[in-house]
Amino acid sequence: MMRVELVKLLRRPRTWIAIALLCGLPAVVAAFLATTKVGPQPGEGPTFLSAVLSNGSLYPAAALAMVLPLFLPVSVAVVGGDSVAGEAGAGMLRYLLLRPVGRTRLLVAKLVTLIAFVLIAVVSVAVTSYAVGVTVFGTEPADAFVGSAVVTSVSGTGLDQGQVALRIVYTVLYIAVSMLGVGAIAIFLSTVTDSSLGAALGALAFLVTSQVLVTLDAATSIRPYLPTRYWLAWIDFFREPILWHDIQRGLGIQAVYVGVFLAAAWANFATRDVTS
Repeated sequence: MMRVELVKLLRRPRTWIAIALLCGLPAVVAAFLATTKVGPQPGEGPTFLSAVLSNGSLYPAAALAMVLPLFLPVSVAVVGGDSVAGEAGAGMLRYLLLRPVGRTRLLVAKLVTLIAFVLIAVVSVAVTSYAVGVTVFGTEPADAFVGSAVVTSVSGTGLDQGQVALRIVYTVLYIAVSMLGVGAIAIFLSTVTDSSLGAALGALAFLVTSQVLVTLDAATSIRPYLPTRYWLAWIDFFREPILWHDIQRGLGIQAVYVGVFLAAAWANFATRDVTS
């Protein structure tokens, strides 16, 4: 069952169109930066974008910062929202369940497919943006450091190429886990409605509400528990030493959201009357 769902994911043009758009945005931004040689000031624009003009090895981090607030969650919500509701909307869900396929097994297969999409998307953005970054901007060492240091960390110290690569891997994994929270919400809503668009929009509405509350002083008491509160905690990977407090809290919050919404999805789907 899992193999069938993974093959369906990889064969759908929508999957590769979404990934192409995610990878295309950083490429377009790199083209403008290379052409104009004008980057944002430190602290302005996506994280690390001001630093990539002198060292393209950081461009994967900047690219992930570009797609994280909107484009990546939208693509994950669309895939998650289509997981069950898409089958119901196409009239295929009842026929799937007539086979010797349990509802739990089907839901697990949909979850594994979503995880695969998230990993493919995030890794694709990181790999393509690294290729674009080093090609367009080069990898000259930071002027303030000598020896093996190639970039300046957020703390002001130097990081060598190995440290940068390892921290980008950490960033990719952290962002992938953060997107699983989005996917779990979308999967739950996908078991509630037969409209994949409605499930995706519901998940996005949930996240937009979270983003608004994160910036609202009146919501300070609930801010630490919002799903988007620690999305940008991956920046702490680029400090020296790494600050783990917000990263750990972010992973913990996502684990709670994934556990709660997947349990709700299973409880609803296991008892739902399937008529389509």
